[in-house]
Amino acid sequence: MNIDLSGAWRLASADGAHRTEMAIPGDVHSALKAAGIIADPYFGRNENDVQWVAQGEWIAERRFMVDDPDGSWYLDITDLDTVAIVFINGVPVLSADNCFRRYRPDVSSTLQSGENTIRIHFHSSVAAGADRQARQPFYIPYSTANCPIPNGNMLRKPQCHFGWDWNIALAPLGLYGEISLNKLKTARIEHIVTKQRHDQGKVELHVALTLYARDPGIVPVHFELDGERVRLDCGIEAGETVIRHVFEIDDPKLWWPAGSGDQQLYRLTVDIPGETDTRQIGLRTVELLTDPDEAGSRFAFRINGREIFCRGANWIPADALFSLTSPEKTEDLLQSAVDANMNMIRVWGGGFYEADWFYDLCDRLGLMVWQDFQFACNLYPSTSDFLENVEAEVDYQIRRLISHPSIVLWCGDNELVGALNWFKESLENRDRYLVSYDRLNRVIEQALRQAAPEAIWWPSSPASGYLDYGDAWHADGSGDMHYWSVWHENKPFDNYRSVRPRFCSEFGFQSYTSLPVIETYAASKDMNIASPVIEHHQKNVGGNERIAGTMFRNFRFPKDFANFVYLSQVQQGVAIKTAVDYWRSLKPHCMGALYWQLNDTWPVASWSSLDYGGGWKVLHYMARRFFQPVAVAAIPSEDGGDIRISLVNDTPADVAVTINLSLLTLSGERKPLRSIEAVCTPDAAVTALTIPVSDLPENSILAWTFTASNGTGGDGHYVHGAYKALDLEPAGLELSVSPAGDGAVDLLVQSKGLALFVLVESSTAGRYSDNAFDLAAGESRRITFTPATQTHVVPNFRIYDLHSCQTAG
Repeated sequence: MNIDLSGAWRLASADGAHRTEMAIPGDVHSALKAAGIIADPYFGRNENDVQWVAQGEWIAERRFMVDDPDGSWYLDITDLDTVAIVFINGVPVLSADNCFRRYRPDVSSTLQSGENTIRIHFHSSVAAGADRQARQPFYIPYSTANCPIPNGNMLRKPQCHFGWDWNIALAPLGLYGEISLNKLKTARIEHIVTKQRHDQGKVELHVALTLYARDPGIVPVHFELDGERVRLDCGIEAGETVIRHVFEIDDPKLWWPAGSGDQQLYRLTVDIPGETDTRQIGLRTVELLTDPDEAGSRFAFRINGREIFCRGANWIPADALFSLTSPEKTEDLLQSAVDANMNMIRVWGGGFYEADWFYDLCDRLGLMVWQDFQFACNLYPSTSDFLENVEAEVDYQIRRLISHPSIVLWCGDNELVGALNWFKESLENRDRYLVSYDRLNRVIEQALRQAAPEAIWWPSSPASGYLDYGDAWHADGSGDMHYWSVWHENKPFDNYRSVRPRFCSEFGFQSYTSLPVIETYAASKDMNIASPVIEHHQKNVGGNERIAGTMFRNFRFPKDFANFVYLSQVQQGVAIKTAVDYWRSLKPHCMGALYWQLNDTWPVASWSSLDYGGGWKVLHYMARRFFQPVAVAAIPSEDGGDIRISLVNDTPADVAVTINLSLLTLSGERKPLRSIEAVCTPDAAVTALTIPVSDLPENSILAWTFTASNGTGGDGHYVHGAYKALDLEPAGLELSVSPAGDGAVDLLVQSKGLALFVLVESSTAGRYSDNAFDLAAGESRRITFTPATQTHVVPNFRIYDLHSCQTAG
C-alpha cells in the first residue's frame, strides 16, 4: 500500500508570523512569493530583501488518512533540503541533514487509525552551517568569492545555493523529490544495479536486485527485458538480500552518443508483489584512455571501440529555485545542447545529482554525461560523521544512476585541489588540509568502487592524473584542464592558442543576458551597465569591467545599452570559437572541449550560451556551427605570418570537402580567392590549406563556405587583427516579416553591404532556425522564428549587426 504525501501542505514560520500554503515537491521561497509575502527575488535587487527567509526556521504540515495502521510502515523521502526533522503525530521519525540521500525511516509505531499529521521542521541552513563550523576540530574555509552566505561547505546540499559567481544567494529549503508512506509487505526494492559484458558481438546484462525485508520470506521476482520475462521465487533474509539474473543478448543494438549513431534503448522491468521498477538500458562500452605519450598522457573517451571527440558544455541547476523548474523546461535546455551539435554535458559539482528523468533524457538524446560528485570550490570536513554521511550519499547515488548509458565518467569533485591554494589557512598548513582532502576523496572513490567496481573514476576536475595534486589549470600535457586565463587573468583571445589541452572541461567568457531577459528584472531607468540593478545581476567581481575592457580592446564601443548587450554576446561567441576551433584542430591530441556554461539559474550576466528561460544567445548559434561534426576553421600561425585552414571530421567515415575561399571588402563585395578539394579521414583533423597573410589585402576579411560529401556544410569568416580596426560601412539591412502558419514567422534578411553577426531579436520568446550569421552585399537569408507559445500576433523584431551597433544615428 502506498500513500502519496505530495501536494498542498501548510507552511508557517516557526515563530508563527507568516502562514501560507506550500506545494511539495517545492521550495519555501516560491511558496512565499506566490502568497505575496516576499517579492520576486529575481527582480531588481530584491535578493537583498529576502535574506531573512533562509535565516529563519520553517514548518510544513499536512494531514493524511490511514485506514489500517497495523503492520510495517515506512516513509520514503528523497531530496529533502536539508537540515530537517520529520514528525508523525508529534513523534520525531527522521533527523535529516543530506539533500542527496534517500531516507526510509520505519514509522509503524507512530501511526493511528484515521487522521494522522506529518510535519517537517526545516532548520535554517545558515544557522546549521555556523553551528557545524564551530564544532570542527579546525576551521574549514569556504570560497567567500562565490558564497556570500557562509559555511555552506558544512552541509550536504547544493553549494551554489549559498551564492556563486553566477547564482543568486538564497540558501533555499524545501523538499524536491518523493515523499510517500508505504506499507511493507514481504519485501521492497532497494536498488537495481546493472553491468554489461560485451564479447564477440554478444552482450550479457547482469542485473543485481537488492530487496529489503523485515522478516525472512519467499518473494516471486519477475525480470523482463524487452519482452523476455523470467520468474524467480526467491528466499530472502531479514535485512537486505541481493538477487541476480543475467540476460544474454545475441544481436545487441548499441547506444551511441549524439552524432555518432543511434540511441538504442532497452526496457528493463523488475517487479515483486506490490512494486514495479523500470530502467532504461543502453548497451555500450566506455573506456577512458589515459595512456602515456610524448606530450604526457592522453585523456580520451572510447565508446563502443571508437574514440569520440567530446563537444559540449557544463550543466548547472536548471533554476535557483526548484519550484520554477520542470521536466519540460529542462528537456528544452538539453535539446538545445543537442541542436547545437553537442554530445556531452558535465553535471558540475556544486549543484545536484539530477533526477532520474534528467538522465533518461540524456540517454534518449545521446548526451554523454560527465558526472561530478557534489563538492565544489571549497574545502570540506573530514570528521567521521561527515565522511559517513558522504559514504551513504555516494552509495545511494551510484546505485540509483549507474545503469544510465549516458553517464560515462564519475568525477570526485570540482576544483578542490585548486582550493587548497586559495585560503590563508590551507596555504599556511597545506599538509593538514591536503590530508583532510585526501580522506574525503578516498571515501568517495571507495564508496564508488564498492557500489559499482566497473564505473570509470576520475579523482577531481581539473586533474593531471591520479594522485596528482599539481596545477591542472595551466599544465596542458595530461588529464583534463580548466583554462581560465582569458577571462580571470584578462588575457587576449589569442591566448587560447597558447595551450594544447588533452581535454578542456572548463573555459569560458561572459556576456550579458539578452535584452528581453534584462527587461524582466530591470526598469528602463536601469538600462545602463553601471546601474545598481545591472551590477547586482553580475555576480563575478569585476565582471562588468572585464566585459567592457575586453570590448574596448577588440571592438568599437557600442552606441547604447541594447547594442552593448548585443556586442557583449558577439564578443563571447568570438572568444569561445577561438578556443574551440584551435583545440579541435589539434585532434587527437585534444579530445574534448566543454565550455562553461550551458544554462543559467536566474537572469544574470554570465558565461552561459542559453539565457534564463532557454533562449539562445549569440554563442549558442555560433556553437551550432563550430561544433559541427565536420567543420572548417581558420587558425593563424604563432608568428602571425600564415593562416591554416583546418578541416575536422568527427564522423566514422571519410569526408570529401569543397572549400570556397573568398575575400570580403568592407563595402561587402565578395571576391573569390580560391577553391580547394580536401579529404579528411574518420575521426581526424587535417590542414587543408595554408595561406600567407600577405595574400590578404588590407581592409579585407577572409571568408569561406564549404560543402561536405555527407551532406553538411557551413560558412565562416576570419579577421586578422582586431574588429575595431575595420572601417565598416552601413550594411543597409532590410527585414521582411510574414506569417508561416502554426504561429511561426518567416523572416527574410537582405543586405546591401557587409553585415557581420546579424542578429534578429524579439521580446517574444522562441527559437530562430538560424541567427548571428554574416551577409555580403546583395545576399539574403531566410529564417524561421517559432514562438515558444502559439500566438496569433506577429511579434516585433529588432535587428543588429556589427556596424550598426557601433555607429550612432
